[in-house]
Amino acid sequence: MLDKQAIKEQMEIYLEHTLHTDFDHATAAEMYKAVATVVNAELINRRVRFNRLKSRLEKNNPEVKKVCYICMEFLMGQSLKNNLYNLGMTEMISDIVSERWMTTQDLFNEEPDAGLGNGGLGRLAACFMDALTTLGYDATGYSLLYEYGLFKQKIIDGWQAELPDNWLPGGRVWLDAHPDDSFLVSFYGDYKEEWTWEGMKYSLKNQQVVEAVPYEMYISGADTPAVNVLRLWKARDYEGFDMAAFNSGDFTMVAQRNNRAETITRVLYPADNIEEGKELRLKQQYFMVSASCQNIVRNQFRLYGTLDNFHEKTVIHINDTHPALVVPELMRIFMDDYGCSWDYAWERVRNSVSYTNHTILAEALEKWNEGLVRSMLPRVYSILREIDKRFKAELNMAYPGDRDKVSHLLVLGDGQVRMANLSVLGSHKVNGVSALHSDIIRDDLFRDYSAYTPEKFTNVTNGIAYRRWLCQSNPELSGLITECIGPSFKLHAERLADFADFKADPTVLDALNNIKRTNKARLSDMALRTQGARLDPDSVFIVQAKRLHEYKRQLLNVLRIIQRYQMLKDNPNMDIRPETYLFAAKAAPSYIHAKEIIRLICKLAEEIDRDPAVAGKLKVVFLENYGVTIAEHLLPSAEVSEQISLAGKEASGTGNMKMMINGAITVGTLDGANIEIKEAVGDDNIFIFGQTTEQVRNNLAAGYNARHLYETDDIIRSVVDRLGHGFAGMSFESIKDYLLRGTYSIADPYMCLMDFRDYMRAHDEITAAYEDRRRWNAMSVVNVAGAARFAADRSIKDYAEYVWNTKPVIRR
Repeated sequence: MLDKQAIKEQMEIYLEHTLHTDFDHATAAEMYKAVATVVNAELINRRVRFNRLKSRLEKNNPEVKKVCYICMEFLMGQSLKNNLYNLGMTEMISDIVSERWMTTQDLFNEEPDAGLGNGGLGRLAACFMDALTTLGYDATGYSLLYEYGLFKQKIIDGWQAELPDNWLPGGRVWLDAHPDDSFLVSFYGDYKEEWTWEGMKYSLKNQQVVEAVPYEMYISGADTPAVNVLRLWKARDYEGFDMAAFNSGDFTMVAQRNNRAETITRVLYPADNIEEGKELRLKQQYFMVSASCQNIVRNQFRLYGTLDNFHEKTVIHINDTHPALVVPELMRIFMDDYGCSWDYAWERVRNSVSYTNHTILAEALEKWNEGLVRSMLPRVYSILREIDKRFKAELNMAYPGDRDKVSHLLVLGDGQVRMANLSVLGSHKVNGVSALHSDIIRDDLFRDYSAYTPEKFTNVTNGIAYRRWLCQSNPELSGLITECIGPSFKLHAERLADFADFKADPTVLDALNNIKRTNKARLSDMALRTQGARLDPDSVFIVQAKRLHEYKRQLLNVLRIIQRYQMLKDNPNMDIRPETYLFAAKAAPSYIHAKEIIRLICKLAEEIDRDPAVAGKLKVVFLENYGVTIAEHLLPSAEVSEQISLAGKEASGTGNMKMMINGAITVGTLDGANIEIKEAVGDDNIFIFGQTTEQVRNNLAAGYNARHLYETDDIIRSVVDRLGHGFAGMSFESIKDYLLRGTYSIADPYMCLMDFRDYMRAHDEITAAYEDRRRWNAMSVVNVAGAARFAADRSIKDYAEYVWNTKPVIRR
């Protein structure tokens, strides 16, 4: 590794040659780019050395496989802070920039969050890349290089507006372009098949060809020589500049063709409420899949000179259904590009591909119009038909006469391509992301598949990059833990459990209490600086931070806040500890109901702020434009972690783990990973309320009647009626109708009113526990220690053992 003087010299060269300034006059933004450039160069050097090490250790080791992790998004956050920590360079950089009266935080503030992801799916993928690298596995992540992220959220009069997230000007410094290693991806075209004595032959003419240009982002790990890669594909027009058309004056046509290609990687998740948006989403998915698979197969063949051992040396993991076209695309590459037979290709696909399911929600289990797939991807569609045909023949042998079961299992049906079915069929292993979720997909969602191939299904509970969410985001708490149990937990998460031994130590409990107060003050400063919100760090911080969706039930939280507001209005002299409710969430641009809930939160906050009757007692804040960097401030400050989804709907959740490891106490339903958190900390260190998954199923089957609850419960009726009256001059009659009349199929489809009373009971218990500071801080210690099992390191070890059957290249 470079020493301090060498780092400063490289910074000076970059500042003078590239930015035309010097060390003494550079701004914080310029210093950030200089430091990032030096760090990235160090990562490249380490990557080269790791590649050489792999070539010696991996090729002839039958236990080691290459892990290829394909995901539509990787929510990486900022890179500089994480890389400095992993490389052990934080102190050196701090010393260098202090010569200019700057801090490393000044540099961190100049870096945008990488616009490569949206929510839990992308953050999980980022956490896994961190753990794969730290543990010494050979892994490459594959995704798209989006020019613009999901969107920048701006709240205007309570309504979410979406602005472009132009992250590349500050984020490009971490990208290493490889234009000479590009691949070609084809769309549309005139497709014909004919049978000859040699078998089926096809022709494909007049297709649209797009070039996939790779950019690499290097992934560091903690205390390891390993450096892995996130390979991101950028779309570029392949046919090049049409000089003849340009010279003839057809400037628009030339621009349109270039734009048509580059649009593929313009924006993460284009709106799919219009046909053009749906078409672009499918095009994005295939573009990512085709370029990645071509790259993977090429690398394997180049290394071994054969594909015979492809499934023995390569793992291709599809994270959710977005990359499901890996299955037919691999078949196409094996057969069309490498001359393999169907059976030879299928054996390698089935034994190399694995699939993680992340949801049981019907709208998230992708189904593409068959006509769209046939038109856009004619060769792939032909292979899909053959996969379906052969599987149907297999099923008819297994279930003679059972047409409904056979039809339910097929990839093609009802004019749609069922991506979840394709993912299960084409994989040798399928996992859920929590014990409950895995039970649901095995016993319900994929019940018939599980009965047919039970050996495929397993569980791997999600985990978090705890070095980022604890050691980097909460250094004071990490320091306290180190004082108590030593530093070994930073590489061996299971040792964090030893911190529980200090749950009765008054010195530790006082220190923990002070650290939480410091983190709350830090968040308060950020909230005031970024959006003018004044928080009281001596109030209890109750946090719900996650994507805005009905099943996550931000609305249930809001209904209880309304009840608290009404109670304080009726009893203005009531003596309570001040409460601060913090929300952070983005709603999909076309998800109008979710955006209306955001407006309800903001208008409720506005009215409470104006009301002197509750001043100093109740505060509601919606933190704008939630992302990784905001989360790094918010989650360490949380005292109560709201995990209140309707039981059976949340696959796992990872925000619950991040707040838990920072000492927050969970109030939640028996859903997702909450169940395993409860097992880890015990009944006395978590607050559980609401129906179980089975009770939800039974109550819905019996005919859930939200209006009956409204009519028979005075508190519920008062709260719901207040929605119609509104807040800050705005009525929310539409949300009242949603709860009582049913905007969709039934009223209150996620049963907020059914669980409302028990939710109030749980919060009453929280209030009592919080006032007993010794008890509360002891609970916090137990939660920090119990988070040991939710490290991404443990998740990756489980994937390696139960899904991928591989070992690390470098072993600790």
